Amino acid sequence: MKTFQLVGAALALAIGAAQAQTKWDMPTPYAATNFHTENVMQFAADVDKATGGKLKIQVHPNASLFKANEIKRAVQGGQAQVGEILLSGYSNEDPLFGVDSVPFLATSYADAAKLWHASQTAIEDRFAKQGMMILYAVPWPPQGIYSSKPLNSIADMKGLKMRTYNPYTSRIAELAGAQPVTIQAAELAQAFATGAVNANLTSGATGYDTKAWEVVKNFYDTQAWVPKNVVFVNKAAFDALDKPTQAAVLKAANLAETRGWKTSEEKANWYLEQLKKNGMNVAPPSAQLKADFQKVGVTMTEEWLKTAGPDGKAIVDAYKK
Repeated sequence: MKTFQLVGAALALAIGAAQAQTKWDMPTPYAATNFHTENVMQFAADVDKATGGKLKIQVHPNASLFKANEIKRAVQGGQAQVGEILLSGYSNEDPLFGVDSVPFLATSYADAAKLWHASQTAIEDRFAKQGMMILYAVPWPPQGIYSSKPLNSIADMKGLKMRTYNPYTSRIAELAGAQPVTIQAAELAQAFATGAVNANLTSGATGYDTKAWEVVKNFYDTQAWVPKNVVFVNKAAFDALDKPTQAAVLKAANLAETRGWKTSEEKANWYLEQLKKNGMNVAPPSAQLKADFQKVGVTMTEEWLKTAGPDGKAIVDAYKK
């Protein structure tokens, strides 16, 4: 009888432990070696440690669980509890999500931080209305142009098949006379190798992750904008946690944001050095190319303000104060 009682007690303890532990799935769009993903992994480890294993976050990198453009909906619908996205990738849904990708609006880390401060509340409100909560945001290094041929002016981009990742990069391609091709980061190297694209507007980080030097030779450091990734959670899943676990998640998120901004800025030049080291021509844009892009920036800022309405104007006004 005692044996049965002991077995029963052990089973009850095991069931209790299983019930006490919560597991979250976290899809992310980028490779495990990307600094955003490494930061996410540390965030998950911090949560695990702070909660004594009570909350386990399983990170699924490189769009392995959901494709990049499916992650937001997956978290909103509860198929995953937490996720990471490039915010501007959803600017067709709401123009405010693309404020950090308006060319030449914010081109330095200091300006990017100021712009995030100006836009954060409005963006968080939109996520809240969709049943989600932003935990933290981390920027990419400033964006430049990869090209299979030398570019001295925007006219040289005419006819190029340009990989785009949000409506703003697609609009730049159109204004430059290039052909926009939407391809997620995980498929970029193959797209270059097969000739599906021969130009790309992205950061040194993505170029390094995809070994861009194997398929393209030129990178122009235009520093056009500093886009951000956001890590966000399904609000119902967050609300289901007890208060100490919620506090642990928020604390780990705060640490991840601080760490992520620091790492991004520190690694920005390192990525460019790696491109050079592997034989790429890394150069600032010519005076003509820079002037051409600044004209594109003026056009696109005006277009964005029209679509973003009063909220967009309020953000830009607050940012420029």
